[in-house]
Parts: sequence; structure tokens; C-alpha cells
Amino acid sequence: MAEPEPSTLIRLQKVLAAAGLGSRRACEALIDQGRVEVDGKRVTEQGMRVDPRTAVVRVDGERVPTAPDTSVFAFNKPRGVISTMSDDEGRPCVGDWVAGRTERLFHVGRLDADTEGLLILTNDGELANRLGHPSYEVDKTYVATVRGQMASQDLKALKDGVDLDDGPARCDSVRILQKLPDRTLVELVIHEGRNRIVRRMLAEVGYPVTDLVRTRVGPVHLGQQRPGVVRAITGPELRQLYTSVGL
Repeated sequence: MAEPEPSTLIRLQKVLAAAGLGSRRACEALIDQGRVEVDGKRVTEQGMRVDPRTAVVRVDGERVPTAPDTSVFAFNKPRGVISTMSDDEGRPCVGDWVAGRTERLFHVGRLDADTEGLLILTNDGELANRLGHPSYEVDKTYVATVRGQMASQDLKALKDGVDLDDGPARCDSVRILQKLPDRTLVELVIHEGRNRIVRRMLAEVGYPVTDLVRTRVGPVHLGQQRPGVVRAITGPELRQLYTSVGL
């Protein structure tokens, strides 16, 4: 592998500061305390220079994304918006909300048009690949409103697993949030990404979904973010997201 050009090498404390770890002085303290690793080796002395585009930097074991052009966003997809970056038929799509950005963003996974909630948008192909690959088992949380009053045995069936047309599926966890006379609000955690899997699982146990929202992907939570809002994922949240998929 070719050695990096000297012009691409930047002092480590400056790279850490640019990644949001604090002032350069604070980042120097992190190095002095032995809390920083570069390419698997602990750094305890000042003066090291790294290429932020290729170096694997960790602080307290968490990955610090350092490539200057990396962009990661959380988008609360509204109902009625399709999960594509463009649409030949002119339908509202995810790309409409980031049309003014210069980097080439793409969405991680999909939500069907009738489902609202969290989509990760990024230009980091490896992050997107790992978040979407089932082997990394990234948890996703959904809140569904279903018709009828769900019983405890139905929760057990969802955790034990149900048979769908494309194979068995199960929830990692499921709990009832609220029961009303004609409907139930239920929270499900899964790590699969098959098409409409939450809707199909709930229908299989006899509870058609009327509303569905994805509220979490790995360590990223929707929180109070309103539909249609795009926010940058930065700081500890971004580091946790990279660490959750082994980057």
C-alpha cells in the first residue's frame, strides 16, 4: 500500500477536534490519558499525524468517523413518501428532502409508503452496507397501532416466531404500550429488514396494522423529531452508530 502524501497527514489532535471531540487542548488531553487508538494501536504521545480519510480512530473504544466528507443524517419520513432518492412518476420521495445537498446521499433500507419514521441517510457505503446487512443484527424499534385488543398469548407468539411466506420471523422483544376499546398500541423490536415484515407479522397473529412508525435504528432514536425533518447525526450518537456495526 502506498504511503500517504505528506499533505494529507494532519495532527491527530486536530483530526479529533474536527470530529467534534472538543477543543484541540481537550483532544491533546485525551491522547495524554491513553484514550485514543489509531489503527488498533494506543497513542499516548503528542505529534502523531494521520490521514483522516483512511485512519481508523477510536476514543474509549468507540469509532470516531474522521473522513471530512462523511455525511450521516436521520430523516423522519412522513407517511405517503416513498423510499427512493428520485421517482420517475413524480411522487414524493426521500430525495426531495435533500435535493439541495451536494454530496450523493442514499437511504439505508426502506420504509413502505404508508409507514412513517426513521431512515438513515448517508454517503458512507460501508456504513450503509453494515446497517442493512442482517449479520450485524442492528435492532430497529417500531410502534404500531393495530385493530382490536392484543392478548398476552399474541405477544408470546410474536417472540416465539411466526411463519411467513418467505420464512419464519420473530420479535426480539414486544410490549403493549396502550390498550383502547378498539385498538392497541404495541412496540416491537426486530433486527430483520424484510419487506413489510412488521405489518405481516402482526397480520399473521390477527391484528391488522392501521399506523406504523419506526422510532429507532441501533443507537439512533427519533425522539421528538417531527415528520419531514432531516437532522445531522453527530458527536457521541454518530460514534455509537459506527461502533454498533463494528466500524
